[in-house]
Amino acid sequence: MKPFKTYALIIIYLIVSVPVLYIASNLYSNKIALLIIYSLITFLVLGTILHRGLKKFNKFYMNERDMLYNILDDVDAIIIVWSKDLRVFNYNDCFLKKTQYPPDFLKKAKNIKSVFLLDYDNHKDIATILDNRDITIKCSDGSCLSVIWKTTVIQEGKQPVYLSIGIDYTQILDMENKLTESEKKLDIALELSEIGLFLRFLDSDKCFISANLQKLFGFSSQEILMSEFEEIVHPKDVSLVHIYTQNMQDATIDEFNKIVSIDLRIKCLDEGYRWFNYRFRLSESFGLDLPVVGGSLIDISKDKEKDTLIEKMAYIDEVTQIYNRNRFMMLGQETYSCSKELGFSYWLIILDVDKFHIINDTCGYQNGNYLLHDIALTILKNLASGGFCARIGSDNFAILIRNTGDDTYPVTLVKKIQSALFELSTGIFSTQTITASAGYCKLPEDGKEFSQVLEHAEFALRLGELPRSNIVRYDNFAHDKIIQKSTLEKELENAIIKNELVLYYQPKINLITNEVIGCEALIRWIKADGTIIPPNSFIPVAESSNLITRISEFVINEACRQTKLWQESGLPPISISINLSSVDFYQTNILKTIQDALDATGISPELLEVELTESLALKDIDHAIRQMKELNQIGIKVSMDDFGTGYSSLSYIQVLPISLLKLDRSFIMNLETDEVSRQIVSSVINICKSKQIEILAEGIETESQAVILRKSGCNHAQGYYFGRPMPQSEFETYFRNALKITL
Repeated sequence: MKPFKTYALIIIYLIVSVPVLYIASNLYSNKIALLIIYSLITFLVLGTILHRGLKKFNKFYMNERDMLYNILDDVDAIIIVWSKDLRVFNYNDCFLKKTQYPPDFLKKAKNIKSVFLLDYDNHKDIATILDNRDITIKCSDGSCLSVIWKTTVIQEGKQPVYLSIGIDYTQILDMENKLTESEKKLDIALELSEIGLFLRFLDSDKCFISANLQKLFGFSSQEILMSEFEEIVHPKDVSLVHIYTQNMQDATIDEFNKIVSIDLRIKCLDEGYRWFNYRFRLSESFGLDLPVVGGSLIDISKDKEKDTLIEKMAYIDEVTQIYNRNRFMMLGQETYSCSKELGFSYWLIILDVDKFHIINDTCGYQNGNYLLHDIALTILKNLASGGFCARIGSDNFAILIRNTGDDTYPVTLVKKIQSALFELSTGIFSTQTITASAGYCKLPEDGKEFSQVLEHAEFALRLGELPRSNIVRYDNFAHDKIIQKSTLEKELENAIIKNELVLYYQPKINLITNEVIGCEALIRWIKADGTIIPPNSFIPVAESSNLITRISEFVINEACRQTKLWQESGLPPISISINLSSVDFYQTNILKTIQDALDATGISPELLEVELTESLALKDIDHAIRQMKELNQIGIKVSMDDFGTGYSSLSYIQVLPISLLKLDRSFIMNLETDEVSRQIVSSVINICKSKQIEILAEGIETESQAVILRKSGCNHAQGYYFGRPMPQSEFETYFRNALKITL
């Protein structure tokens, strides 16, 4: 029975019983007895009503509690009902499922602290903590659950009852931890690999950078504005960023996901600008409303430093620190192509320092390098109107400048440079007259390609008639000579194909024993009609083309082949010397060519001798020394030919790894009448002997010359007195006759 029904029955009883008692008191005189009877009836009636009401109330209350507990069991959350003294009244199935405790565990436990990792005894503190807080509970296997609690009072009074509902987020926390760990690993990997991530939302100024870039660039957040990023990009590279960003904004669907790569400099925190490679693409695959430009930023500063060093080694002249010939050829070809397309024209000027070898001889090789450096600076200072220059040879410089319409400007510029060079004649160079000659032409009109324009300017330089300060322009006269040269070049090429080149051999004699100790192989061109073309007529043409390499290969292979044939015919082994051009020595792998010839014929390397002219050897002395040492290492002798014709210094004999020095005929021709010539020859012979270098005098035409040389200590000789250059058959006969005489 519900409480309000019980109260209604009591009121109805009182309303009915009071009038009845009043009527009864008027009918009966014994009012005390009547009152006692009324009291007993009232007690019985009220007791019955109250008993039935309480019974129904208790039944109602128990049904409500059971219903509550049944509802709690269906909730997918941990629920515990507990009291002020920390005793547990009840808990739901979710609690048992999560903790794996037996059903009666908490009911047997002394208090709720057996499952909460808490040190609190006061229920008020616990209730406060369990309200909107993350409190861990223990499970039966010792593991823990991370639970967020919400606690409410379901019964107040002196003995309050609490209901705590907990949401288990252990798995979510594990996932967050794993995600955080993955993010940390990613950040570490990106930082260690020096790779950063950079994303930009198109049509928005917002960008995202990875944590390592945030730290590197000094930003306070990983989300920045594009304008902030551009502030740390090098001013020269900002336009590059704008161009590619605009290209992305204008991109078509077909261009999506196309990878683009740019190099730019970005300012790092307290480190200045560093080079980065940005590989990015435009994509819609991020699940966002706006397309995203994103990719990786990789620090390539070290690679750039290496590239700079490699470029410097490949394209910068070590002595002058300006462009070398390789770089000049690249820039020149680019300029030539642009001038053809755009209709511009340029002047190409070749400067040659007059008599520079004399400066090297008198002032020293190192001081000569200092002077070359100052000459390069002088040229650069006079190129105020633009253009660039390079060192393209030992003492040759090339200048490329824009043609402004003034045909006299190249001459004006060269004269300014010549005047400035004259001022360098100070200090150690005070006794020197520093001048330069020039040859120049115009591109693109003076050549079919840049290399030809350069060749024409160099040719004009060689047309100068004065000993110093020539300024010569390539013109029709020079062109006619080049046409003649081209014709001769074509004929020479045909001569090589038709085997019109042959070797002549001039004997070398031991002045003490008169024995033939060797011979020099000399190239001759014999045309089909029998005309003999001397080498000084066609070798310069061959050197200005690739024909010289083919001629040198012929000389090397034929000399080795003939030496082998002489040995097989029973003649004693003799050395044979060959001459190399500057093209062979400085631009081809001559060592391999010689080694291949030796391997093919099987002759001993000691029988082969390589002759270098003095001017060739001193053109680039460091390179010459390296090449000579490599030849010596495989057993080939190296000799210096025409010594004394190139204003050389005797000091070079100390550094060049030569085994023989050939005195030029200019020293020999006046031996009989000139005491100075005899003294010079005697001094050179003594110096060479002290260095254990053999001496051979060439150009001997009389017996008295041979006698003077023998008395001066010269052991070897070569000249018309002993024998002219002769074909193979004649030399073999000469050699056999000489053997009979000596025997």
